[in-house]
Amino acid sequence: MRPSPLTFKVISGLLITVTAAMAEARIKLITLPVRERVEIQLDHPNATLVEEERIVPLVKGVNQVDFSWANTKIDSGTILFRVLEPGDGPQLDVNVLSVSYPPGENALVWQVAAGDSGSARVRISYLLGNLKKSFNYRAVVAHDETTLDLRQYMRVMNLANEAFDATGVWAGFGQRFLKPIGINETKEMLIDRFAAVPLNKTYTASVHEFGYIDQPKKKLRVPMHYVLNNDRDNHMGKAPLPFGKVRIFQDDGKGTTAFIGEDWGRFTPVDDKIKLYLGVAQDVSIKRTIEKNQRHRIAGNLYNVELIVNYEIENFKDQPVVLDVAEQLVNLRNEFWKNTGRDVEWELGEKTSFPNGLDREESTFDKVLFHAPLPARDANDKSGKAKKIIHRLHITFKNEW
Repeated sequence: MRPSPLTFKVISGLLITVTAAMAEARIKLITLPVRERVEIQLDHPNATLVEEERIVPLVKGVNQVDFSWANTKIDSGTILFRVLEPGDGPQLDVNVLSVSYPPGENALVWQVAAGDSGSARVRISYLLGNLKKSFNYRAVVAHDETTLDLRQYMRVMNLANEAFDATGVWAGFGQRFLKPIGINETKEMLIDRFAAVPLNKTYTASVHEFGYIDQPKKKLRVPMHYVLNNDRDNHMGKAPLPFGKVRIFQDDGKGTTAFIGEDWGRFTPVDDKIKLYLGVAQDVSIKRTIEKNQRHRIAGNLYNVELIVNYEIENFKDQPVVLDVAEQLVNLRNEFWKNTGRDVEWELGEKTSFPNGLDREESTFDKVLFHAPLPARDANDKSGKAKKIIHRLHITFKNEW
């Protein structure tokens, strides 16, 4: 059997006083007192907290408790040694007198005074490197794309050169797991499952964010996303969702699922949204042109710059959809006026034609977002054509020079 890189020994004060040489020469033991309990806490992104409890036999007087490690990345400055109160049985009077660092060794030595002979339960905690975690998700979307089931997994990779048997593992949220994790072993655990989570499938056109699919024809790229709300009203919201890969499947309506894509889900706090990229829509088309670009002198070299942006939109799908149309305003000003290096001051004009106007919740001082409802393609029209919807953004950038 491979010896553990951690060694733990107790030398009684009675033995130490036999000769001065024995007091100075520390005996190296191979076997460890059995771990009674070990917990691994993975809530910090860059450090892993390990807590272990052991039953240590002590004799009356001063005892030397020696904790050593080899080829294990323990942060020696974080090691804590505590004597715990016994759960049952008589109280053993134990006090930690001092701690020392033997020169040139990965070790700590505690001097522990015991009022009588017996066993004490001690807890040693420390930060350990090379014990890594990652998160991943499996999303199964309903056939009608209105809800999905989301499973959240945590993967623990043990490269710490130390085996942990019957280990309590906690991610910092959710339930705790009791798992053995061997050296160079990887374990994956199901952290949580969120059933019937409502989703919104979005189609978005934003030239400055996503660009063109056909620039000579002024046709914009239209990415598709599933949008989920990490809150209690949408069957989630227990904790933030860590960054991780999301593999997306869809129920095919025949009792099986089909893989439709994957995306990296960003860290998502409670009450925030997560967007999962699905690809570029081929059956929703939008052409963006400039209908008006005119300067209005205010005084000297100060101008108001009036723009009318024209959007020709077609939906070739058999279902109605809503297209989100966004413009980044600094970029829009820079594109058709010039980059003055300052924030924009703007107002919408009366020729802005999107129904329900500006989405005030999602828009900012530097971004406008509108929603364009699109009817389904006429299934009886054999030509394959779709109804063309035209909308305009009428905006004036004020006090430009």
